[in-house]
This record gives sequence, C-alpha cells and structure tokens, in this order.
Amino acid sequence: MGTKPPPAELAALTEEIIDCRRCPRLVEWRERVAREKRAAYRDQEYWGRPLPGFGDPDAQLLVVGLAPAAHGGNRTGRFFTGDRSGDWLYEAMWEAGFASQATSRHLDDGLELWDAYVVAALRCAPPENKPTTEERDNCEPFLRREWELLPRVRVVVPLGGFAYASVARVSGLRPRPAFGHGVETALPTGEMVVCSYHPSQQNTFTGKLTRDMFVRIFRRAREIIESGQET
Repeated sequence: MGTKPPPAELAALTEEIIDCRRCPRLVEWRERVAREKRAAYRDQEYWGRPLPGFGDPDAQLLVVGLAPAAHGGNRTGRFFTGDRSGDWLYEAMWEAGFASQATSRHLDDGLELWDAYVVAALRCAPPENKPTTEERDNCEPFLRREWELLPRVRVVVPLGGFAYASVARVSGLRPRPAFGHGVETALPTGEMVVCSYHPSQQNTFTGKLTRDMFVRIFRRAREIIESGQET
C-alpha cells in the first residue's frame, strides 16, 4: 500500500501554491523566520514558502488545519511535520489506519497517508498564528480548488474553529452549527464534517484535548467511510 503520485491538475496546483506571494505580511514573516531560524534548527535549511496539501489523491478523509507552524511546516515543507501538533495528528491517524507511521519529522521520513489528505486554511505561517481577514480570504481559494481535485472525499475533519469556519465558507454550509469537539454535520456538497479541537499545546497541555478524545475523532471518520453512510 502506498501514496499514489498526484494527477497533473493537483501537481500544477501544488506548484502554484508554492509560488504564491499574495500576502506581503505573510511573505515577510515566513522568510524572516526561515533566515533567523530557531537555535535548535540553526543548521537546517528552512522551507520558508507556502505549503501545498499532502497525502493520497484518492483520499476519502480530508483533514484541515489552521496554518503551518513557523518552526514546523514552515521549516520542513509539510503540514504538521516537525512539531508537537504533528506528533498528535499523525499518531491519531496511524491509530485509525490513515498513516503508515505514528511520527512525522521531515519530508524524507517515510510517512505515507492512506485514504487521507492533509491541508490547512492558510498556507503560510502567520505571526502569532493570527491571520488577517484579507489573508484568510486570499488563501481560501486554494482550499476550495484542492478539495475539488480530491473527488472521493467523504469526511472532513477541521482542526479548530478557524478551520471549521473555512470549511463552512468553502462548502457553502449555512446555517453553520456551533463548533465543538465531536460536532458532526453534513455539508451541502455531501461530505460529513467531524469537528475536532486543534492539537495545539494550548489544548493538549491543559487537557482540553486528550489523546483518547483525538483518536476517537479519526476512528469515527474511519467508521463513516467504511459504513458507506449516506452524508
């Protein structure tokens, strides 16, 4: 079992995302972080560019985060790779059979996603993890287009309220049920949303999100996919 190469349209969109310089504040920040680096990574070359999605083009599960971490994805070039949030995400996906391994350290670490694809509402690391409304609006078309190129998606797991709001806007969900961990709702486009708290340290260190709570989200996604449940 392995991740298939992306079709031509998805590969072309990936290149377009990587080359984006639409938001001056985000370009300046991501490139400054990549130059100045964190002391622990001073010998590493940072990615310092926008991040495309990662995973299986035949995915039935779409995971949507907030944005790359400044010293995580912005360093490694892959969402949720090289940071503690990623440790939680890929361990939970591995537990539910969506990932080949429970860790994600760098681009060449052997991680493959099975029947799953990981993206984010924002493709560049924002200062203090707080994008502006204009930056959000500039980036959401990438989420829409990438999603459209993943025709088998049946379940969407947004990580946090920001990602959930982006999923709702892109899919045309109105009215939007209040966000909460474990909240489920069907989208107008036919997919089922299963909401989760974001695996940020703010949530995991305080116990707001436990490993068991998080794994249950992905097991629920697996259950929906395997049941053939109408959404």
